[in-house]
Amino acid sequence: MENVNLFPLFLSLKVSTIATVLAVIIGLPISYYLSRSNGKIADMVDALITLPVVLPPTVLGYYLLVLFGRQSALGKFLEEKLGLLIVFTPTGAVIAAFVVSIPFFIKSARTAFASIEPNLLNAARVLGRSEWNIFFTVIIPLSWRGIVSGITLVFARSLGDFGATLMVAGSIPNETMTMPIAIYDALLAGNQKLANLLVMIMTIVSVTLLYVIKRLEKRIIRGERSFHASRSD
Repeated sequence: MENVNLFPLFLSLKVSTIATVLAVIIGLPISYYLSRSNGKIADMVDALITLPVVLPPTVLGYYLLVLFGRQSALGKFLEEKLGLLIVFTPTGAVIAAFVVSIPFFIKSARTAFASIEPNLLNAARVLGRSEWNIFFTVIIPLSWRGIVSGITLVFARSLGDFGATLMVAGSIPNETMTMPIAIYDALLAGNQKLANLLVMIMTIVSVTLLYVIKRLEKRIIRGERSFHASRSD
């Protein structure tokens, strides 16, 4: 273990954490909008949000390369005006992880928002509460299990992303090489011992996250059953 470079693990954890925070900040209003809308625009937004789940990660990575590359209009603007490079940087890894993982948060939070009884929200409005107040004091507390489940899914998906991250951030040692890419690099180099060790670390982290998700799902199911049982009494 003492000769193992743990930079890829720390970078993966850092990238996953930042991507998860971004997914929560951007995903919450989108989830709420989708849970309360059934029109064509909502269907189009939902389709675009779901697209990263369907497309291969390499295709997503290609799109991000085209969008943020130094020859693109957006890439030139970010570099010349803000001094911000996306491609082959840790920032590119964060963006790739964010794009491939945010659908999982939105789907989970949207389901939680949609399960709230409209009568509860109407009662809060009758009491004179503003929509912002209702969102933070009624909707979020009632949906916290779904939101936490979505956060866990986003973090796990970000942690394991390979294709999109490799396309956008590359595999520069001690700069952009995340844990999945380090495993691939070790296999290409014929270092089976290092690959086995890195795989073991990733497996332990993944199993721990899946265990947390399972426990959260059971809590949600028990909560729903208790809620319906109390209503039927």
